[in-house]
Amino acid sequence: MESVDIYYQLGKRIAYLRKKKGLSGLDLALKAEINRNYLNDLENGRRNPTLKILRKIAIALDIDLSTLFYNIRDYQLSSENID
Repeated sequence: MESVDIYYQLGKRIAYLRKKKGLSGLDLALKAEINRNYLNDLENGRRNPTLKILRKIAIALDIDLSTLFYNIRDYQLSSENID
């Protein structure tokens, strides 16, 4: 199974949810009170966001925080031998 970076998955999930709500990147950045360039980096998997940032994004999207992580899988953990 090909490993997909968890930050990339999260970024694509945020971008998907943003577009589903009909928001531009600038709209979401303003609603979440975060920098537009930071949001762009996040959506492209180049950032490791804090829980505080993720909470702001979830609130701006009017979703539960857990919804941000729906269907995101950490392939690194699934390939480790956990006893």
